[in-house]
Amino acid sequence: MRIMFLNQAPRKSAHYEPAAIEAQLNSYASPGTKVEIGFPDDYEGSRIFETIGSQSALNGLHHMMETPAIIRKIFWAAENGYDAVIQSNTFDPGVDGGRLAVDIPVIGLLRTSMHAALTLADRVGITVPLAPHVPYTWRILRTLGLDRFVSDIRPIGVYGSDIAKRKTEIFEITAKLIRGLIDETRAEIIVPLGGALIPYVVDPNDLAKATGVQVLNTKAIGIRFAEMCVAFKMAQSALTYPRAKLTDDDFR
Repeated sequence: MRIMFLNQAPRKSAHYEPAAIEAQLNSYASPGTKVEIGFPDDYEGSRIFETIGSQSALNGLHHMMETPAIIRKIFWAAENGYDAVIQSNTFDPGVDGGRLAVDIPVIGLLRTSMHAALTLADRVGITVPLAPHVPYTWRILRTLGLDRFVSDIRPIGVYGSDIAKRKTEIFEITAKLIRGLIDETRAEIIVPLGGALIPYVVDPNDLAKATGVQVLNTKAIGIRFAEMCVAFKMAQSALTYPRAKLTDDDFR
């Protein structure tokens, strides 16, 4: 089984070494599954990610700008032998559009992890990297009809190219936020959004041990769900996402 883990932005914008992350992702997969990191092609406006990221103002604008490039890469993956595509970004940019373009499963980590959480608990607490992510996440949840199950969303306040060096800081801040979500909002399970922080830097299992509540690994959940979809020949409904016949030239 071959799964593309599709990054949200072109390769030049990645603030990590793909080989190391790819190895981590494959550690979550079942034997016989190969997870490969993919990147969308460069696109007009791609510098917005770096610009608003350097201002700690990631508010979802970059996701809107990159969506056409993401959809095109999803189509490319389907045409080049991948069995499924997972959008690596936990805010699911391009997932709905990609589902309209291909027949293979296209998985969004936010939606998948939220539904996994809600099979195990009633009230979900969410952490996000930055304050601008908070209203953005609420809007996504309202669109999905999942906002009523969320006790609160709280920002860690740490992001940027140096996050690998700030592991202890990220861990301590996040653990404090999680305890607050449990004690103050009655959260029963935690979904940490912003995979660049959790699980890439901080292991959610370590946070669970420190706080006494389940902290889900969004990347692992997405990979195992994609595996299940492929194994059981499941994909997005053709009635929900009716597909047109397309060729690569149609994206030019």
